[in-house]
Amino acid sequence: MINDIYGDFLKDYYHSGDNLDDVWLHNSYAEAENMPADVFFRKEYELSDLELLAIRLCKGKVLDIGAGAGAISLVLQKRGLDVTALEISAGACEVMKWRGIKHILNQNIFNYVDQQFDTLLLMMNGIGFCEYADQVEVFLEHAKKLLKPNGQILFDSSDVAYLYENKPYLDGGYYGEIDYQYEYKGKKGEWFSWVYLDRELMLDIAQSTGYEMEILFEDGNDQYLARLTLSGN
Repeated sequence: MINDIYGDFLKDYYHSGDNLDDVWLHNSYAEAENMPADVFFRKEYELSDLELLAIRLCKGKVLDIGAGAGAISLVLQKRGLDVTALEISAGACEVMKWRGIKHILNQNIFNYVDQQFDTLLLMMNGIGFCEYADQVEVFLEHAKKLLKPNGQILFDSSDVAYLYENKPYLDGGYYGEIDYQYEYKGKKGEWFSWVYLDRELMLDIAQSTGYEMEILFEDGNDQYLARLTLSGN
């Protein structure tokens, strides 16, 4: 990433230990919000029930996709799992190295086919990196190259229809496709898209690409944890 604002504030937070008050997340649906950097450095006891369940369900060789500062990878590593943390941000990868994560890949997942895994893990709405709903199908097809026989994909996502309860969605695409931009110390990164998938749409996408989908947990606030496995496995 040429403009790695995300990695910049993660490195600064790691070195300072104090929460940063000048990280902002701009979005396409409302005013910019102050972004607490410490969310990327949560300890195991600070993780949600959904995240803890996902960690318990990980098996075998794990690829933590979009690992960020390594919050989930660290827990998996401490529990003795063979985890590889994949992250596109070079700055975030530096932070994970400083934090003691053993296996780190500074890669775009779509360019990676070197190993196969028992579990592909995407937390913090991690499947949203696909940007658009139709690109989720592209990822799931690519994931078939990364999954061992009887492998699984664990991910969480959300139905964000509530964002538009008091105003119409006018962009013409799927309402779960949202644009974001990080700002740190007055410097703005590139705009990027993130997709949040309601369960019905995700089920359609999964089935169309040959996966079975199981809802494992719902938090009561439109967020859910799901498992995908290839049909016939």
